Amino acid sequence: MGLPEVRDEEFVHYQKEGKAIGYGKGILLTFGLAMLASLIAKLPFFSILGIMILAILLGALWGNTLSIPTGAGAGVKFSSKVLLRAGIILLGFRLNLQEIVAAGPAVFVVDVIVIAFTMMFMLFLGKAFGINKQLASLLAAGTAICGAAAIVAIAPIVKSKEEHTAIAVSCIAVLGTIGAIMYIMLFPLLPISEQEYGMLVGATLHELAHVIAAGISGGDLSADSAVLVKLGRVLLLIPVAFVISYLFNRKSHQDPAKKSRLKDFPFPWFILGFLSISLINTFSTIPNQALDILLLLSTYLLAMGMAGLGLNIKWGDFVKVGVKPVGTAVLGFVGLLALTPLLLFIYRLLS
Repeated sequence: MGLPEVRDEEFVHYQKEGKAIGYGKGILLTFGLAMLASLIAKLPFFSILGIMILAILLGALWGNTLSIPTGAGAGVKFSSKVLLRAGIILLGFRLNLQEIVAAGPAVFVVDVIVIAFTMMFMLFLGKAFGINKQLASLLAAGTAICGAAAIVAIAPIVKSKEEHTAIAVSCIAVLGTIGAIMYIMLFPLLPISEQEYGMLVGATLHELAHVIAAGISGGDLSADSAVLVKLGRVLLLIPVAFVISYLFNRKSHQDPAKKSRLKDFPFPWFILGFLSISLINTFSTIPNQALDILLLLSTYLLAMGMAGLGLNIKWGDFVKVGVKPVGTAVLGFVGLLALTPLLLFIYRLLS
């Protein structure tokens, strides 16, 4: 009678051990892809893409040409869910709220206009084209706020499918790269100051990597201005997330049974972790060396998460959604660029 019980215990032990190995395989795979992305990102041109975008592209390439190791799916999912969110929380160490406040109303007003216009315009385009509402929201957030980080933050709020999240990140990555190259080429021809050029870059490009790459081409003043305006958009991710949560989940808000259950509130609470870290970074003195390490850790965690998303992309998903989401992303970016004369006027008026 005792023998089967021993075998059952051994089976459970081996099952747990196998699951742990699977987790390890998946996490190790995403780490390897993130490391490879960091090496490629140091090459000319690829630096514009940045490590996070390269990581998702490498993940997609792996996922469509090779197979994910047996049992590694859980580890890949852990990277694309948990590690990605941890990376966003640590991204708060990049924000110093006092610098944004010190910049005056110009930066804040420009950022609010950019986000309000882009979100409404792209949601309108999505409805006009008849594309999935969740996918349209991800494309709008990625364009309006901060690229891939905004997309993965908004995805759980709108209950987006994982393939839609990956598709949105890919669209935004390509458009942001094109935009960065365009800005770099046009800067010598534009009749604006370095600081104004930096403002336009920070207000209209998608990823922080795109903003830095394009901003540096205008000089140090341009780079500083670009990053400051961009970080203002990143900060506005928090109120935008609350608004989107309310709009997408009004029915659940009206359900008395759910109002008292905090865990059922469809908001990514890790965003509050991001805000908390921003406050710590703003009001405490953190040694530069420690800050650099924390930001580097954030970058690699985000890259591992992106690699995990990429591993779940199938080329067939792009075919399935068609060209309309791509058209929405393109027209949204064009609309944002068309807004630049107004942004420039307001920036000059309030600076």
